[in-house]
Amino acid sequence: MSYVENNLIPGEKVVYRTGIHWSVLFGSAILAAIIAGAGIAVLVYRNDIAGNEIPVNDVTIAGAVLIFVAAIIFGYNVVKKNATEIAVTDKRVIIKTGMTSRRSLEIMLAKVESIGIEESVAGRMLGYGTVMIHGTGGTPEPFLKIAHPSEFRMAVQQQVDAARK
Repeated sequence: MSYVENNLIPGEKVVYRTGIHWSVLFGSAILAAIIAGAGIAVLVYRNDIAGNEIPVNDVTIAGAVLIFVAAIIFGYNVVKKNATEIAVTDKRVIIKTGMTSRRSLEIMLAKVESIGIEESVAGRMLGYGTVMIHGTGGTPEPFLKIAHPSEFRMAVQQQVDAARK
């Protein structure tokens, strides 16, 4: 069960959920593809690489290790991306980041002073941006590369408005 579901107040309902945008995986995907490509090349040309001095089995193991390392790099970054949970409920905004160490922000809707978004040109085209949440009497909390920041802001504003009525 997710952090959000584990920390809901009795009777509280999740009305909107988002997370980190997939574009954060772009760099690790390129790195993993390069390493995996090298591993595949080693496996394909293992007989040529091995020659008379290096056993073919050692070259095969080296190619497999490269592919395994690529999978680990990409898998780690996918898990890291999915470790961030962002939700708007009918009572509060919940944001949790981190895998082993955790950072969480939970603001009751009545305490949300403002919510702003910043989107670059690429962010607008791909659907991500930075969300800045200002709580009453607190400092602004920035969250980078949030998927669908405009929809998130709209969900928060709708819930804040509904809570005030």
